[in-house]
This record gives sequence, C-alpha cells and structure tokens, in this order.
Amino acid sequence: MSDAGRPLLLQNGKISDPALAPALAERFEVIFPDGLTDENAAHVRAIVSGGGHKVDEALLARLPALEIISNFGVGYDSVNVPAAVARNVIVTHTPGVLDEEVADLTLALLLATVRQLPQADRYVREGRWPSGPFPLTSSLRGRTVGLIGLGRIGLAIARRLEAFGTPVLYHSRNARSDVAYRHYPDLVEMARAADILVCIVPGGAQTRHLVNAPVLEALGGQGILINVARGSVVDEAALIAALRAGVIHAAGLDVFEQEPNVPQALRDLENVVLLPHVGSGTFATRAAMGRLVVENLDAWFAGHPVLTPVPECAQLAARRAG
Repeated sequence: MSDAGRPLLLQNGKISDPALAPALAERFEVIFPDGLTDENAAHVRAIVSGGGHKVDEALLARLPALEIISNFGVGYDSVNVPAAVARNVIVTHTPGVLDEEVADLTLALLLATVRQLPQADRYVREGRWPSGPFPLTSSLRGRTVGLIGLGRIGLAIARRLEAFGTPVLYHSRNARSDVAYRHYPDLVEMARAADILVCIVPGGAQTRHLVNAPVLEALGGQGILINVARGSVVDEAALIAALRAGVIHAAGLDVFEQEPNVPQALRDLENVVLLPHVGSGTFATRAAMGRLVVENLDAWFAGHPVLTPVPECAQLAARRAG
C-alpha cells in the first residue's frame, strides 16, 4: 500500500540523474526490486526503468495495478512493450533531449577511431614518442558515411557530417521525403557504397545482428564500423573475426551485446576504440532526460496525455488525449 495518498512506484534500475530520486520521492512512494513483495506488488501503479534493466512479462504479471512505465532513455528494447500494451499499460521514453549529445559523441568516436586518438594518447603516456613519431593514420577525407537509421539522432549526425564535407548515405525500412541523402533499402548494397557505417537504430528483435558477416565483408578492408545504437544490432562474434582478419579496418563501439561485460577479444584488439555506453552521458543531458521522465509521470497522474509515448502506445495515448 502507498502512504499519504502517494502512488506506489517501482524504480527498476539505477538512474544516472542525481536529481531524479528526490523528484520521484516527492511524488511517489518509491520501492526497488529487492523490496517488491506479493503484497505491495498488487499496488504498484508506475515503473521508472533504465540502465537496461528488463521490464518483462513476468514482472508485468506481478503488477495488476500498473498504469505507466516511464523509461529513462530513448531506447526501450528492455521493456516488453507488446505485453504492456496488452495490459493497457502506457510506455514512455525520452526522445529529443539527448539527440545533440549523442550526435556529438558519435562524431567524437568516429574521429577517434579514424585518427587512432586513444592509441596516440597511449603512445605519449608510455614514453614512446622519443623513439619515433606516431604512425600515420587513416583520414576522414574522401570517405562516405552510411547511416544505419535516420531518425532524430541520425539526422543530427548527418548535419555534422555535412559540416565536415562528408557525403552521407542511409539505410532504413522506408525512404524519407525530407532529405536529399541517398536511401539504400538493402544494407549490404549500402555497405559496398560506403567507407564508414554508423549504427543508430533501435535495439530489439527486428534489428538484432543487422550488421553481420556479409555486411562487414561488403564494407571491406578499409571500412570502419561505428556503433552508438545497441550492442544487439551488431553480431559481435562476426565483428571480432572481421577485425582480427582485416576484413574491415577498424571499429568504434559505445555499446556491446552483454554490457557491461566486454569480450576480452575486443579489449585485446588495437584497431578498435571502446567506450562504456556514454552516448548521452553528460550532467546536462541526463538531467533533461530525468525531467522528461517525471513530466510524463506528472501528466499521467494528473489525467493529461503523456508527452512522449513510445510509438507502439500511440493508440493508448490518443485515448487519454480524447
């Protein structure tokens, strides 16, 4: 049961916005998974989820009073949305507020991978410079970038690439009518036409291992893969094999299949730049994400339409709006 008339909320996972916890505590009685019992589960009306912690059908089945899942992040593949919709539970996420930050990080990761900046940093730190100059690296000049996905973040990345004078292609299920970039319905065909692939699509079953051995082979020996989407989008075993054998030149990865566990095989490779899933990891952006999480909850419990429902919940959101 909730106290003082406040709804009971389950916080599923650690959230990296320090302001979110007090904001939730003001509005809800907050419990965590280790405090969930059969008795209080019957009264949970909201979930805040993040950090890849799963909201699966088994958890949903324990929460008969659940009304809303407010996801901390634009990606929501850790939430079983069809099961939530079947129970008339609305799911929200945090698009828009992190687009520019993730796009910035993507370009930073791309440049770090092309110009081998982490390797150059180690070269200086290890005192190797007096023995000779750092080896020459690849260049962004003359390269074409293929974006796997052209949503909000993909467009922000494309705008930055234009400023670098870099041609942009894109692959998606449907072509956009509002851009001049060439659309490739076939990913292997785009990989052949591009020098660099950037993954920026949602995770989930539909995109699992979208980048596989045939795509990497089509990208070729001078090709570079950048993944700032979800680790599941790339067949990690195929990528490791391609990096080892020189099937592609290099990779820059912010996400992995089994986070936070990164395969030793990847960590041992010199032609890969590894980041610990920090695409939106700034104080300002995480605070904006936290505010949107709370704003969605506030709207729901005030009887208003939520601000940012996931697409699969459009009909549920429309009912509230009507």
